[in-house]
Amino acid sequence: MTAMQYGTMTPTRGPFATPEGIRAIVTEAETLNFGVLIVPDHIVVPKDIASRYPYSAAGDFPGDTTGECIEQLTLLAYIAALTRKAKLMTSVMVVPHREPLLAAKSLASTDMLSGGRVIVGCGTGWMREEFEAIGAPDFDKRGEVTDDYIRIFKKVWTDDNAAHASPYSNFSNINFNPKPVQKPHPPIWIGGESGRAHRRVVELGDGWYPIGSNPAFPLNSIVLYKAARDRLFVRAEKAGRDPATIALAFNAPFHSSTATVGQDGKRMLMTGPAADRAADIAALRDLGVSTLVVNNQAADLPATLDRMREFQETVAPLV
Repeated sequence: MTAMQYGTMTPTRGPFATPEGIRAIVTEAETLNFGVLIVPDHIVVPKDIASRYPYSAAGDFPGDTTGECIEQLTLLAYIAALTRKAKLMTSVMVVPHREPLLAAKSLASTDMLSGGRVIVGCGTGWMREEFEAIGAPDFDKRGEVTDDYIRIFKKVWTDDNAAHASPYSNFSNINFNPKPVQKPHPPIWIGGESGRAHRRVVELGDGWYPIGSNPAFPLNSIVLYKAARDRLFVRAEKAGRDPATIALAFNAPFHSSTATVGQDGKRMLMTGPAADRAADIAALRDLGVSTLVVNNQAADLPATLDRMREFQETVAPLV
């Protein structure tokens, strides 16, 4: 039977995205045995955004007007120093946002300094305006760029004579050290719910890490999740890859102690009383999910800590 580890978010914006607030969340998370700390990614937030946010029905970005966002890889290193056990996950890193050698160096450094605790959650991004503001590669080619950069990560993390030539990056005759502690490299988990994301998982990923709230690809029930997982596994088998080599993770942003009704008129996955959420976790575990990220964010820090405790003290023991 698959063992389950649980994840919770480290804030990058808001009233407790401060050194003191972050320290309180991550240290309590370790005390409560959360196994994964996730960190989201934005570099800048344009004041006017026409791009559609993929994880809400209206398509509106759920940010604020200040554009506040602590840089992801900096925060990942900070929480590495505050913790000892929890995995440290980019959730997800918008891969085209950063020059690949610099991103690979930062991730390898944090993996080394943390004793091998980094998980590299990878995505292609959705906000055209942010790409343009930071001078990232062509937004319309972000899928190609993401694939190219992931290949670069693997090369420099594993090859002492790494070289690369593509339309997006060229290098040779370099030393790249220190290498990550994890061998052959930190796990690469591919975010996304579409067929394109499944293709990237099969070709380049060590795991699949979907978010359950994408209206175009909803995964807010066990039936929907299983159907998507089965499509991924069929694709893997057709490509000659053993599905058992793909780690399965799931992010439930709708997690709540209050039951929520989905589009099918039934209770949404990971909402409702503790016993119902525990049954959902058991069902996900039976499907092979080994990491479940639950939303514990609340209006203030005490309420967030209380939500973390409620999950680990009343839900997890029932699984």
